[in-house]
Amino acid sequence: MFLTNLWKRGIVVTLVIALLISVVGCTPKDSTTVDVEDNQEKENVVELAEENVDEEPVEEIRIVDHLGREIVLEKEAERLVSGYYITSSMLIALGLKDNVVGIEAKADTRPIYALTAPELLDLPNVGTAKEFNLEGTIGLEPDLVILPIRLKEAVESLEKLGINVIAVNPEDMDLLKETLAMIGEATGTMERAERLIAYYDGKTEEIEKLVADKERKRVYLGGNSDFLSTATSKMYQNYMIETAGGKNVAGDIDDTYWANISYEQLIAYNPDIIIIAPGASYTKEDVLNDSRLASINAIQNNEVYVMPGDVESWDSPVPSSILGTMWLTSILNGEDYPYDKFVDDAVSFYEDFYNITIDREVFSR
Repeated sequence: MFLTNLWKRGIVVTLVIALLISVVGCTPKDSTTVDVEDNQEKENVVELAEENVDEEPVEEIRIVDHLGREIVLEKEAERLVSGYYITSSMLIALGLKDNVVGIEAKADTRPIYALTAPELLDLPNVGTAKEFNLEGTIGLEPDLVILPIRLKEAVESLEKLGINVIAVNPEDMDLLKETLAMIGEATGTMERAERLIAYYDGKTEEIEKLVADKERKRVYLGGNSDFLSTATSKMYQNYMIETAGGKNVAGDIDDTYWANISYEQLIAYNPDIIIIAPGASYTKEDVLNDSRLASINAIQNNEVYVMPGDVESWDSPVPSSILGTMWLTSILNGEDYPYDKFVDDAVSFYEDFYNITIDREVFSR
């Protein structure tokens, strides 16, 4: 590389000398006036030529998204639109809140935005997965749009218009990490993305070692809209339960995402632990006081817990969802991972990755 640059510089110097000779040759012999502007132009020619020698070619950024599409960016994306609350939270965690120019609808229902990036609440919204605002998104002139794969038609429409768009599907931990890496690569925040990924890997390894020889308790997770709606093997919640050392009683259902079951089926499952999803429309007391559930082990032993949701819903694949797995571990294996230790870890996580201090009282069981 050194020899190549030296050779290039030699050519530049030779050309400049030739240029100077030609200028001198064309100057009348009886002229003794020195043109300052001409000399300045010659100096500029030399500087420009040397800059061109040293200039490195800009490398394209190539990303393959979860639809298998290759996206090619000529430079790191700066103006960002996120049509998915999961990726909006990722943008905050990656320190990109000031780059967001458009966000999904109902942003005011996400506590994490108000806590970490309240300015996002005033941005134009680009609709929902059911009613995506294509024209509004185009009008924001984004460098990059990030959408869930279920908005495939919108992805294709934006692509045809020459707008860069990444389609993501972070429905398990591996896909979540891939999504973070895609966004990090596209925006020049890969170092921060790698820090998050390393945290996930480290905590997951700790938990797996902790629960390796433990008896797995049977866990039922009630959905937030209906207690008799539960997460199947296709859902991120199933991954969380299994990783935390539990056994999802509905884990054998694989033909849907949320399964609606009967009281008879739940009694037959006879879970040891009942988990209520964040933001549920019913309470822990509703479950404990339901006489139809009186024979279930979890009810008899008062083993019913509500996953915290005042900061973020940890049962969805947001960047902080690792805390949901850690919280479940403290419930299922509290003798080895005490609840107070979990709270310490959760407070530290938000300080490290979101630059906010969360009151310990926000976290509950």
